[in-house]
Amino acid sequence: MAALPRPMELCLARTTTAACRRAPTGIPKKRRAGGSTVRCVATAPMGEKTEYRDGPLERAFMGLFARKMEKYATKKKQPPSPEPEEKKKAVWDWDYESFVDVSRRVMVGRTHAQQQEAVREVLLSMLPPGAPEQFRKLFPPTRWACEFNAALTVPFFRWLVGPSEVIEVEVDGVKQRSGVLIKKCRYLENSGCVGMCVNMCKIPTQDFFTNEFGLPLTMNPNFEDMSCEMIYGQVPPPLEEDPVSKQPCYPNLCSMSTPSAPVCPKLQA
Repeated sequence: MAALPRPMELCLARTTTAACRRAPTGIPKKRRAGGSTVRCVATAPMGEKTEYRDGPLERAFMGLFARKMEKYATKKKQPPSPEPEEKKKAVWDWDYESFVDVSRRVMVGRTHAQQQEAVREVLLSMLPPGAPEQFRKLFPPTRWACEFNAALTVPFFRWLVGPSEVIEVEVDGVKQRSGVLIKKCRYLENSGCVGMCVNMCKIPTQDFFTNEFGLPLTMNPNFEDMSCEMIYGQVPPPLEEDPVSKQPCYPNLCSMSTPSAPVCPKLQA
């Protein structure tokens, strides 16, 4: 019998460099639960960056999404080469860094609304015809549907956002286990970009579940510790009323940042 693909694992490596022991001014040092440690990188918030060991299944998901997104991405500038053109990557040949690179190239030359629309088109292209209508029939916006989708989010989106857990939240005065706490978002940590978080993940994901699937979803990223709270069943606020619309750049992390701007320009362009 063939061996099953190894699931993604967190790579926990210990380091004692000075950069790891220092946290940026004004940002509390992250507690480590259960004695686990992560490799520290001086440029990452709080001096820490999580390493992952992705299995074939995770790489396949990355490849499928990245291939769809390449349609909307600007082409990489490469010097002329006498070598024959590189063959198209197999889906399992992609890694997370190249997936994030494609996301970054989708943003180039587009307004925030166009970036969000591109992600919407990618998500629709991943589904069979009629899938949103079937989803609405199977999962009307009930408490059960919200809790069921929260439970599915934890294993199915681990490759994209990292470890998460189902939590109890309050929706319209009712407590229910339809929340998901992403402990440290892999996408935000690897991109280091507020604009990518909001335009390429938060807003299009909220919009897709709320308007295409008919199941309200609100996502509340925490830009201090890179965690994120997802609340199924809660209607998201308009962007202009959302606190993320006032979020500045990560000046030391994002290659596209504008440190002098009070708000990330990618949220306004």
